[in-house]
Parts: sequence; C-alpha cells; structure tokens
Amino acid sequence: MHIIGFAKVVGDIHAGAASVGLLFLAALVLTTVLVYLYTQSLALTAVTMLCSLMAVVWQLGLLPLLGYGIDPMSVLVPFLVLAIAVSHAMQMIGTLSTGLPPGAPVSRTVLSGAAPARAAFRRLLLPGGAALASDTIGFLTILFIGIGIVREMAITASLGAAAIVLTNLVLLPVLLSYLSFGGAYRAKLARRRELLAPLWAFAARIAHPRPALVALAVGGLLALFGLWKGSDIRVGDLHAGVPELHADSIYNRDASTIAERFSIGVDILSVFAVTRKDGCIDHATMADIDRFAWTMRNVPGVQSVLSLAGLARTINAGWNEGSLKWRELPRNRHMMVQAVAYVPTDSGLLNRDCSVMPVLIFTADHKAETITRITRAVEDYRARHAVAGVEYLLAGHNLGVMAATNAAVRAAQFPILLQVFLAIIVLCLLTFRSLRATFCIVLPLGVVSLLSYALMAFLEIGLKVNTLPVVALGVGIGVDYGIYIFNGLRQFLDRGQTLAQGFRNTLETTGASVVFTALILALGVATWGFSALKFQADMGILLAFLFLVNMLGAILLLPALAAWLLRR
Repeated sequence: MHIIGFAKVVGDIHAGAASVGLLFLAALVLTTVLVYLYTQSLALTAVTMLCSLMAVVWQLGLLPLLGYGIDPMSVLVPFLVLAIAVSHAMQMIGTLSTGLPPGAPVSRTVLSGAAPARAAFRRLLLPGGAALASDTIGFLTILFIGIGIVREMAITASLGAAAIVLTNLVLLPVLLSYLSFGGAYRAKLARRRELLAPLWAFAARIAHPRPALVALAVGGLLALFGLWKGSDIRVGDLHAGVPELHADSIYNRDASTIAERFSIGVDILSVFAVTRKDGCIDHATMADIDRFAWTMRNVPGVQSVLSLAGLARTINAGWNEGSLKWRELPRNRHMMVQAVAYVPTDSGLLNRDCSVMPVLIFTADHKAETITRITRAVEDYRARHAVAGVEYLLAGHNLGVMAATNAAVRAAQFPILLQVFLAIIVLCLLTFRSLRATFCIVLPLGVVSLLSYALMAFLEIGLKVNTLPVVALGVGIGVDYGIYIFNGLRQFLDRGQTLAQGFRNTLETTGASVVFTALILALGVATWGFSALKFQADMGILLAFLFLVNMLGAILLLPALAAWLLRR
C-alpha cells in the first residue's frame, strides 16, 4: 500500500518535528558539557546556561503575546537563539577569567567576582551591543522576503536577540559579581593559559606582513573558488520527493513508486484558463484550452495533463457508443452542453459559471529546473498563441506555490545579503570609527558567504525558503567573532603594543573564547543533522559550517588584513 497526499505529508512532517525536543535536549546536554570543559567551574557553567536558557524562555513566552507560534520551519530558531546566547556568555566568562589574578593551588584566598565582573562588563558593553545589534539586523532583513512563514521566523529570531541583550549582556555580569573564585581555581586557569601560550604564539605569526600575505593569497583563492562553485547554486529543490523529508523516507519512496507506475504524480501545477461566462460551452474557447493542454503534455517532465476540454472529448465519445471518431470537441453548442453537464465543480476543472477552467499538469518531480521549464512553456504559449477571450494565469497547487516561492527567493537573495552587509558596515563604522577597521571585519564575512554558497552547490542544497535565511543569519552571527577580536586587538594597540604583540594577547584573552565558542556551537547545531526533517538537517550543516569558518576568518584573515591596513 502506497499513501500520498497533503494530509500524509503534514502528518509525516509533524511526526518528524516531534523529535526536535530530543535534539534540543541532546544539544543542551552537549553544550553544557563543553561549556564546563571550557570554564572548569560548575558555578560558571550554571550561570552561563541559566542566562542563555532564560533568553530562549523569554522568546517563547513573547511569541503567543504577539500572536505567533512555532511551526516546523521556525522550530529550530530557539536552538539558534541558545547558540547566540552561549556565544556572548562565553565572551563574558572569558573576559572575566583573564581578569582574575593568578592564584596558588593550596591558597585559601577567595577573590570576589564583583570587580572582574564590572571590568568585563565595561570592556564588552560596546562590542557586545554592536554584535547583538548586527545579529538583530541580520534577522530583521529577512522580513523583506515576501513569504509569511519566513517573516515569522525573522520576528521569532529578533525577539530572541533582544532577550539576549538583557539576559547575557546585563543580567549575566550581575550574577557573576556574586560569585567568588578561590586560589586553586585561579591556578588552574593560569596553568591552562601556560599550556595554550605556545599555540597562540604560533598563531600570532600571521600578524606579520609576510605570513599575512600568504594568508591573504589563500583567502583570495578561496574567494575565487567560492565565486566559481557558488555560481552553480540553484534556486529551489534539486531532488525529487517532498523536500521537507529525506529521500529515503516512507512518503518519498511511496511517491516515487506511484510516479513510476502511473501517469499521475504527487506534484501538480494548475494553470487557470480565465474566460467569459459560459466559456465551457464555446467551441473556440474549449479548442484553445485543448491545444494548450496538448502543448503542456509535450513538455519534458510532464507526465499527464487533465483539463475540462480533454474530459469533454472523452464524454462526447461516450455519448456516441465510445467511438474514437467522436473523441472530439463538438462544434454544436447543445452537444457541448451535453459533454460538460455532468462534470461537477468540485472536480477542480471549472467554477460555477464556467469563467475559470483550471488545467491540471501532473509532473514527474518538483525540481527547480522542471518547474522553470513548465512555467516558461506556459509563458511562451501565452506570448505565441494568445487567443482573444482566453487568458492563462499561473499558478496553483503545490508546484504553483513552489514556483512563486522560488521567484520570491530568487528576487530576495542578493538584496538581503546587500542589506545585511550594509547594516554591518554602518555598525562597525559607528563602533570603531575607522574605515580600515570595518574593512578588516567585513571582508572575511564576504569570503565566508561565497564559501557557503559553494558548500550548498557541492552538497546539492538548493537556495530555498529555509536555506536563504541561514546565509543571512550566518553573516549576522559571524560578525560577532570579528567585532570581539578587533575590539580586543584595538585595546592592546592603544596601549602602545605592536600589532603582533597585540594580536597574541588578543588570542590569549578574547581569541580563546572565540575558538572554543565556535567549536561548542558547531557541535551543538551538528546534532540537527540527525533530524527526521531534511530541511532541518540542511540548516544544521550550513550553520555548523558558518560557525567554524567565520571563526577561522576572524582568527586568520582579520589579523592578516590588519597587518597591511593598520601598519604603523
């Protein structure tokens, strides 16, 4: 038994979405363990996760107040908010830890966290506020996509970012001020800094002009590769089957079997033939609809076409003993009435007064190229064979929605990225008041964006409603790393240190938090790859890639650019 249909799709998606709770729990446990490995303190881990989870709870609580909810498309946004909250909390924890003086393992001296918490708050207020503002703007730009479900996702994510400002930028340092740190804990942090010092010293070499030139050359080659490979990306679905489910899901296997064995499929595009009242008993009108259906039937990718005109021909033959000679549209108006009189309006082939007659086109799949080929064939027919009194309008059913969605995504992909980058540039200029500093922060983001398109093309992930926001969100989140790194570097440069010295000290303080944060977040979102819903798995892969590569861009490309642009 093979079952297809909208109700079955919704049921399978709902069943897959139910497993998200387990993924959230797994990501939460994994993140908590990794945060503890970084902080080496149960108290710091508890405070970090408490504030981060509080942002998620506030976000979920605000949604019903505004009339919104959580659907399978936006169910992963709380994951994303948790990841961003943990990212900013880790920066606060890292800054506080570096401000603690070394202690002795056997010392009983307890140091209050009030002064280090105040120092961390003062140091991170400006860059943290700028980073969260960039996150929020990255979310809000998605509102320009003319698709309701994407706009809800943007609003949901923006509420989470606003909550993080209060929970992690304001509440977290207040809670940290009530903690105390013994000598043994401070000695443990000092030993870890000593162990990592050779690694940071080696990485800081990239801030010298010659190694920086090599890094810039590699970055340029990666950008060219991303531009070349990213040009292969396609808007829409690249595989057969329902895109929300995996290819080996029961529904997609059933749909494939039905499409192979029968002349109908699960994918339908309806074209609306709009004419005057009682057009279904006019021979000229019906003949044109019949020609249109025949033209569509010969388009590659079309399995069959169902129209009132074709059905009228069959009924007319039935009224004449089934003779194939009579399988034609009758020219006599009364005979035409006889041919269409028994076709009900709930068949979907006509409306009550016969002024609209949909033509149902069953396709082999819903790949982007198939949809484009058919819609272009419809537009070509309208342009070449237009008949007075009949107008063909696109489009209905699931392929009609996909065609409209693909058009909206295609129109929005470049404006959204442009708006995100313009907003980030303005924020960086306001924060650092330097065009060269802004260039150092933004250029690595551009390289990562090109590489993300290349990854999507390589993995055959189409640019769709669920993947387009990820690229924009990745830019908004990735700039956090650059802002924190450059803010730390600038503070050391203002003290008179050389660029190489300043970057080494930045790596020992802010850089360590950035690296560990990226690893923690990438591992956390990687759990999405086990989701029963394909679009959630795709989002997990893309976000994990963006977290890691944005971190590498901030650690490697940013200082390389600074070595040449900020030379004294």
